Amino acid sequence: MTDFGGTEVLRVDDSAVPVPGPDEVLIEVDAAGVTYGDVMKRQGAFGTFDLPAGLGQQVAGTVRRSCSGGPAVGSRVAGMVEHGYAELANAQADSVMPLPDSVDGRDAASLWVHGVTAYQTLRDAGRITSGDTVLVHAAAGGVGTLAIQLARLLGAGAVIGAAGTPQKLDHIRSYGADFAVDYSEAGWAKAVFELTDGRGVDLVLDSVGGQTSLDTLDCVAPFGRIVTFGAASGTPPTYSGMALMTQNLTVTGYSLMSWRSRPAAVSQALEQLLAFTADGRLRPKVTEYRLDEVVEAHRALVDRQTVGSLVLRP
Repeated sequence: MTDFGGTEVLRVDDSAVPVPGPDEVLIEVDAAGVTYGDVMKRQGAFGTFDLPAGLGQQVAGTVRRSCSGGPAVGSRVAGMVEHGYAELANAQADSVMPLPDSVDGRDAASLWVHGVTAYQTLRDAGRITSGDTVLVHAAAGGVGTLAIQLARLLGAGAVIGAAGTPQKLDHIRSYGADFAVDYSEAGWAKAVFELTDGRGVDLVLDSVGGQTSLDTLDCVAPFGRIVTFGAASGTPPTYSGMALMTQNLTVTGYSLMSWRSRPAAVSQALEQLLAFTADGRLRPKVTEYRLDEVVEAHRALVDRQTVGSLVLRP
């Protein structure tokens, strides 16, 4: 990116081969995940920094240079990076994970951010328990597609996915949701309440915010939990303290960036995600773009024209 702003600031250009530091590895990138965090960084939402600069937080590829105690040169890994939209990228050695032979690079590139977020919002922040009814907002997106599958793998009794178009509702059902609701329609929360026979849902994953978050309170069971981890609507979520008290509800925030201060927990999550993917129980949905199609990929993501995750292939 050459500036902060719209997709016009993105371009593919040559740069020097990155030199890994003493605790870093150099990865030849097979696939780089595209996340909404990349869009926000491009727009300047995370503050300013020296330009030009790269984008891309999650990659999969092959180790070309390693540090003492790091993964073997030639091994396949998934890693979290700062500048992943590239042919080569540096990663901290403690942020890479070996890839099982059966896990494709493009699938692995969706797991570091989208996968870990889905897993930890359910397990660590959401404290999912056996038999829970789980509602996933934005369930057709990168996090949501993984979350509706992981909820079942982690013991949910029923999974409800919410999205805003008929095509996305079909996608949600095809990836294992018991029910799919259109939260762009009036009365969607009442529909969810009726699907649970008037009990409400136990756990909500909310990356949308705005009016959707307010409406969600109408379909959460007493003692239910809401995990908030985004504001795709453009408006951060707000909740009435009285509504929370009356129903004994818990709202928990989640940020993967903060969880990186607990690397053992994040590594455990990624290890479990790779195991689920290797044996076929977790099916990432990935759409590929070439690296030189980065503008098209960002536009598709911002315009909500995609399902699942997006990756760039150098």
